[in-house]
Amino acid sequence: MENLLKLKREVRNMTQEDLARSAGVTRQTIISLENGRYNPSLELAFKLAGIFRCTIEDIFIYGGNKHE
Repeated sequence: MENLLKLKREVRNMTQEDLARSAGVTRQTIISLENGRYNPSLELAFKLAGIFRCTIEDIFIYGGNKHE
């Protein structure tokens, strides 16, 4: 899953530590998310969307198989 977390964070002039503190996670979690090595729990995804005042889909891009 791809994400725009780093871009959203940088636009708001937030450090990884700032975001981690706001989300209640470690800086390492933010680093792993931004590098695509970790997919967030649903709870964390909602927290991040709340911090950035957007939807989960505005941050995380799911590239899985689509059944049409």
